[in-house]
Amino acid sequence: MSAGKVLLGVLAGVAAGAVLGILLAPDKGSETRKKIYEKGDEYADGIKDKFSKLIDELNKKMDEAKATVSEKSA
Repeated sequence: MSAGKVLLGVLAGVAAGAVLGILLAPDKGSETRKKIYEKGDEYADGIKDKFSKLIDELNKKMDEAKATVSEKSA
């Protein structure tokens, strides 16, 4: 299994657990909605950061592969 799929699965599990925890907490509906919105923003930002790092790593590997091919073909 690829690291990206594992990371996505872990993040989805964490997000689902956080949402369930908030939904089952004894708060007013408006407070619960506010918490869900805030947690959603936090997780979205975290996913964006992880995705950006993954893209950077893939670009780095692609550049290394291109350099290797250029060296071998020269």
